[in-house]
Amino acid sequence: MGEPARMNPTAIAVADAARLLSAAGGRSVTPEQIEADIEAGMPTNADGTINLVRYAAWLVKEMSAGGD
Repeated sequence: MGEPARMNPTAIAVADAARLLSAAGGRSVTPEQIEADIEAGMPTNADGTINLVRYAAWLVKEMSAGGD
């Protein structure tokens, strides 16, 4: 078997982020949920990928501001 593909947490596709967050968080995260966050103002990289650290910071900011 080959080596598993590595994901770059600073430039990850929305679908891959959804799979990773679902596996790590114990609750289902869909690409549509992430897309809704992007539409709500979550920053993305120029190529449409997301930075998981920036995403987490954005979620914390939104939660502290009362948005969800």
